[in-house]
Amino acid sequence: MENLISLVNKLQRACTALGDHGEESALPTLWDSLPAIAVVGGQSSGKSSVLESVVGKDFLPRGSGIVTRRPLVLQLHRIDGDREYAEFMHLPRKRFTDFSLVRKEIADETDRETGRSKQISSVPIHLSIYSPYVVNLTLIDLPGLTKVAVEGQPDSIVQDIENMVRSFIEKPNCIILAVSPANQDLATSDAIKISREVDPKGERTFGVLTKIDLMDKGTDAVDILEGRSYRLQQPWVGVVNRSQQDINKNVDMIAARRREHEYFSTTPEYKHLAHRMGSEHLAKMLSKHLESVIKSRIPGLQSLITKTIAELETELNRLGKPIATDAGGKLYTIMEICRMFDGIYKEHLDGVRPGGEKIYRVFDNQFPVAIKRLQFDKQLAMENVRKLIMEADGYQPHLIAPEQGYRRLIESCLVSIRGPAEAAVDAVHAILKELVHKAINETHELKQFPTLRVEVGNAAFESLDRMRDESKKNTLKLVDMECSYLTVDFFRKLPQDVEKGGNPSHSIFDRYNDSYLRRIGTTVLAYVNMVCSTLRNSIPKSIVYCQVREAKRSLLDHFFTELGAREIKQLSKLLDEDPAVMERRTNLAKRLELYRSAQAEIDAVAWSK
Repeated sequence: MENLISLVNKLQRACTALGDHGEESALPTLWDSLPAIAVVGGQSSGKSSVLESVVGKDFLPRGSGIVTRRPLVLQLHRIDGDREYAEFMHLPRKRFTDFSLVRKEIADETDRETGRSKQISSVPIHLSIYSPYVVNLTLIDLPGLTKVAVEGQPDSIVQDIENMVRSFIEKPNCIILAVSPANQDLATSDAIKISREVDPKGERTFGVLTKIDLMDKGTDAVDILEGRSYRLQQPWVGVVNRSQQDINKNVDMIAARRREHEYFSTTPEYKHLAHRMGSEHLAKMLSKHLESVIKSRIPGLQSLITKTIAELETELNRLGKPIATDAGGKLYTIMEICRMFDGIYKEHLDGVRPGGEKIYRVFDNQFPVAIKRLQFDKQLAMENVRKLIMEADGYQPHLIAPEQGYRRLIESCLVSIRGPAEAAVDAVHAILKELVHKAINETHELKQFPTLRVEVGNAAFESLDRMRDESKKNTLKLVDMECSYLTVDFFRKLPQDVEKGGNPSHSIFDRYNDSYLRRIGTTVLAYVNMVCSTLRNSIPKSIVYCQVREAKRSLLDHFFTELGAREIKQLSKLLDEDPAVMERRTNLAKRLELYRSAQAEIDAVAWSK
């Protein structure tokens, strides 16, 4: 069982070291889940004397006004031998054997956190005391409740202390040790009043009655100690502390405990309660109760820790890795993020992710439909055919076939294919740009750095613009090639009999009749359709080669080249992470370290059992 209290002690120390004080924050808190005993009482209630009696040492600061201004997590460790010493968590490896120096260090450490302004702080001081004369126990000494501010303190100090005390004791895992003086009306007890607010059924509250020996003659505290005046689920314990005169005379704790035992044993009103009165009984009772509470909470604590570790890891993964400080590390980080983006972009093109199929739709639907919609009626209208044929003949009519007329008619038709070809290039360009947007949004690491996100996007768009311009040149060249050199075999296969035309015996004027010109138009249209069929296959190949293939191969090549010449300040600007995100990541990493440490500690105790 002693291992259980030691376990909670370790976890509490880890919480404080890693910034978990149980305060309201955006981070999960382990502190609030740990069972603890908080000591609550008004000023001059004898709270400090109770703690010193439990420990058996004078070690707490004393004085008028508010002396305890920070929570003191007091961890008692029972050890073998006869040595007694104390250690502070903020002074590792330094042992205090003189407990007057412990008192001074508590006061000094309080001032380091709060200054000498008599303000309060919720950041706890951790003090461990090792002695053969103590039981394994952890207590949290909270500032004494007060009704008025003393000189040098703000008027809000009264409410501030009450809020701090309430923030500790309202937690369902907190055991409340409510210290009240017997020589005052219990109805006015600050400790009982605030305990009742957070624990109305008295299930978590232990009542401690001090100054029983200072009650008026003819009165006693039996009704309170037996639970008749104010009933709690847990028993009341009466203690007799050293008087101020005893403290001034340096009466030791052993003598004080002996006198306390004699008081309850010899006083008729309390003789029947003597076996469960006194600071020694209080310490043993609290230790036993704390052990049982810890044992009952362990399964729930393990479940909470496992769940929280998973949540913290998920959020840390979402926030990304911390930024390197050196130029090489920054450049590597940028390059890795760019490669991730580039990989996602390729997955869109290759069909691993959606989007790339839109390019095929351009080739299979949009481009062929655009070619089919081309109207060659104007170019091949009778009057236009006659005009072009006659213009091509010049002053000397053609003898056999109007070759120059054919060329002009074919060229005038093929030039119109440039429009659909350019539109196909632009359509694929728009799709490639759309996929850049998608890949940027799906590259989680780019969300971490807004400036890098913008620069990567701009660099990708600039590359795509260059690829589009090159693709447009090559694609239009394919159209121009068809215009510059006709496929001779097509014309060689045409019939040349009298009925089909080409008989030179006809007059010049017969050669320009409607039937003859109509036949020329039909031949030109057949040739143009053949060229359209060819371009329907070759233009997509050109577009893929110049745009899609290049986008997969070298989308960010220019950006990478330019990156290598940048100085560390310029690289730092690219990695301009939000300071709030950086702070959040640091805090999450600390909290994750805490929970993993807690998990290891709890597992070790569980296995040992």
